[in-house]
Amino acid sequence: MSDKPESGDKIVKTDEEWRQELDSESYRVLRGKGTERAFTGEYNDLKEQGMYNCAACGEPLFSSDTKYDSGSGWPSFFKPADSGNVSEIADNSHGMNRTEVVCSKCDSHLGHVFPDGPPETGMRYCINSVSLDFEKEE
Repeated sequence: MSDKPESGDKIVKTDEEWRQELDSESYRVLRGKGTERAFTGEYNDLKEQGMYNCAACGEPLFSSDTKYDSGSGWPSFFKPADSGNVSEIADNSHGMNRTEVVCSKCDSHLGHVFPDGPPETGMRYCINSVSLDFEKEE
C-alpha cells in the first residue's frame, strides 16, 4: 500500500501504524475519539488565512474563510471546505445525542457538529486543534 494514496482513495492503517505515526495526544483524539480541553488548542484563536487539513492524512477540511469565534473554546467553522471531505456519524456516547465529524479519507475523529452556528449555514463544526494541521495561505 502506498503512503500517498490517489485522490479519493481511503487510507486504511492498522492501529499500530497509527500509534507509530501520531504523538500520544494526537492518537488519543484522532483515533480514540478524545477531546482536547477547551481553550487549550493552538488553532482556537488563530486568525491567519489558509487551509485546515487533517492532521492524520493531510486531507483539506476547513478554510479559514469559514472559521469564526463561537466562544466554545475550540476552532469552529460554519462549513467544510468540501462536504465530501468530512463524514457525519450519530454519536450517542456519554449520554448525549451528538453528531461526530470524521475525516472521510482516513476516518479520524475531528470533533462534532451542532445546529447552533452562524446564519451562513446554521451549523457549528466544533473541531479539536490537534485534529488539524494549518497550512498558511501564501
